Amino acid sequence: MFFNKKDKQENSTNLIKVGALLIHTAKIDENYSAEEEEIIKKTLLELGAESNDLNELITKAKQYEENSNQILDFTREIKNLEETDKIKIIKSLWRIIYSNKNADIYETNLMRRLAGLLYIDSKVMGDIKEEIKKENL
Repeated sequence: MFFNKKDKQENSTNLIKVGALLIHTAKIDENYSAEEEEIIKKTLLELGAESNDLNELITKAKQYEENSNQILDFTREIKNLEETDKIKIIKSLWRIIYSNKNADIYETNLMRRLAGLLYIDSKVMGDIKEEIKKENL
């Protein structure tokens, strides 16, 4: 499980921040689709969210994203996660971006910035991007 060593309240807060980052990525191209929201929900469930809390978690993540003015608010806790959890999040971010079959300049710029903020090697980031791109073509 994702944040398994923390209490439920802290898990919820961290999942809200992950959700906010995923939502921010989905909204950056000004086209937040139902398909993108499904990717977000699936990711949050994989990271340990309870299915009966999912809608409330998404609502709180949307509010958090709307009230934040920089992506640092979303990445502080994520950058300290295990590499495997960060990779799951990065894969989901690329799935959101490629859910409409292409990445625009704003989305690719966001991912370049996130690679640095989350301490993801650029080769790893590029490999993940190509893997997800092939899934969606």
